[in-house]
Amino acid sequence: MKNESDINNTIPTKNGFTFKTKLTRNKIYWINQIIGWSIFVIFNISMISLFGHFTWQRLTTTLYMGIVGVSVTHIFRSYTINRKWLKLPLKKIIPRIILSSFILGAILYIITFTVSYYIGYVYFHKIQTGTVIWSLFNLTGIILVWELIYFSVHFFENYKAVEVEALIWEAAVKDYELKTLKSQLNPHFIFNALNSIRALIKENPESAQTAVTYLSNILRYSLQKGHIETAALDNELQIVTDYLKLESIRFEERLKYKIDIDEGSRQIKIPPMMIQTLVENGIKHGLSNREDGGEIHLSTKLTATNLIIEIRNTGNIEDEDLKNAKGFGIKNTKHRLNLIYGEKARFTIENETDEIVLTKIVIPIEGDKNESNNN
Repeated sequence: MKNESDINNTIPTKNGFTFKTKLTRNKIYWINQIIGWSIFVIFNISMISLFGHFTWQRLTTTLYMGIVGVSVTHIFRSYTINRKWLKLPLKKIIPRIILSSFILGAILYIITFTVSYYIGYVYFHKIQTGTVIWSLFNLTGIILVWELIYFSVHFFENYKAVEVEALIWEAAVKDYELKTLKSQLNPHFIFNALNSIRALIKENPESAQTAVTYLSNILRYSLQKGHIETAALDNELQIVTDYLKLESIRFEERLKYKIDIDEGSRQIKIPPMMIQTLVENGIKHGLSNREDGGEIHLSTKLTATNLIIEIRNTGNIEDEDLKNAKGFGIKNTKHRLNLIYGEKARFTIENETDEIVLTKIVIPIEGDKNESNNN
């Protein structure tokens, strides 16, 4: 049976589990045991010296009480480990602590009394009920303090370990989900871009070559930024511009675009490829099916606490589509914003007018948060 020092101090490594802190943990336990009971013995001897009649019998009894205290509490510790008390909830541990304190206090008193009797310190005919009750109460209180310290230390350690494990698990899940979402962007975008270029190859080979250049720029950027959570807005705008140029080759005069950027927002960090995905979503579901095409207007605004990104595109969204938000870009963006910023980020998409769809993203600009994500 492993004791709690084995369980709580196993360190996972690539080769398995090690117990590097076991010796240190046992050392700390024994040091605390010896120091704690030594203080108890020294305190009692001091009280005897100051207020009582100092004899070798009283000294021997007090020293023996300290030794028995170390032994009894250590045996009790082994018992609690075997019985797995440390894994019980508080409502089950507390009654056990109270009951065991009385039992251990009584055991400590009986053993100490036996030694005192044999060395001639106490006599049966001189025993007073009040003295016995006071001694039992005193020793029970000492054991109770020992148990409260012991279980409190392990309770907070276990709570901390569970909390840390939960945070590690949550971070691992978050990281996996973000990587999954980003991995979905590349094939989705490449598929659409290649379809656009394929349509140009026969009609306009020179435009197709230019389109391939824009596509290669976007793919290179996507590969470079694929391993991070956030990237500077300024870098993202370059890719969005390349994407709009790529689509302009395909749509020709049917696609017009305008970009208005708050200069102070250029270095704010945002999830990579997010704007490009939403612009692509606006073109695909908004103006691609319109004979006269339409316009994409991208703008940013910086407030004291937030970066606001607005994408307006020609088109109209049905109420059912708004409610369900079935578009790939919409679902992906919502999920990524939630994973990175939680409730601090906001995402909305609505019909601003009968002819304009507004997609709005609000991202917190807390410096430490933004920088830590990028790192």
